[in-house]
Amino acid sequence: MHEDELSLAIEMAQDSMQKAIKHLELELSHVRAGRASVAILDNIKVDYYGAQSPLSQVSNLSTPDARTISIQAWDKKMLGEIEKAILAANIGLTPVNNGDVIRLILPPLTEERRRDLVKQIKQMGESTKVVIRNFRKDANEEIKKLQKDGLPEDMGKDGEEQVQKLTDKFIADVEKHLSVKEQEIMTV
Repeated sequence: MHEDELSLAIEMAQDSMQKAIKHLELELSHVRAGRASVAILDNIKVDYYGAQSPLSQVSNLSTPDARTISIQAWDKKMLGEIEKAILAANIGLTPVNNGDVIRLILPPLTEERRRDLVKQIKQMGESTKVVIRNFRKDANEEIKKLQKDGLPEDMGKDGEEQVQKLTDKFIADVEKHLSVKEQEIMTV
């Protein structure tokens, strides 16, 4: 009986840590690294005939080259609304509307801006590590509670060891993600 509860506690810790990594991946995808990515438009909503719709649902988004994002509205009447939504989102890019397509041209990042972005992603990584360590703490508290309820001590120690291995694995994942993104940001 206690073995099932122990397995469940470990599994829940693993799921939670995995979700923290997924969240970090999402956050990192929104950091502009000098290379055009439609992910920076994910949070932009457009007033589409009275309903707030994601930009990707009212237009075709593409990156024709490394410095340009192209937005082709499915309904040309929407170009003005899309332009307003991009300006209101304050993503640091000015839309260029030629009547057919809106283009966003990404300026090259300065060295100082690159360093700021690296600091920003490192803070994201630290926050994720704290979250992962908190999940470890929660799992270990659950294991201690199970030991008080009769779980053999050696099984409890094995459980804590498994949780520590998971923690180490996910902390290493955070480091790997940060390293890849830092490389992407610093590459001119």
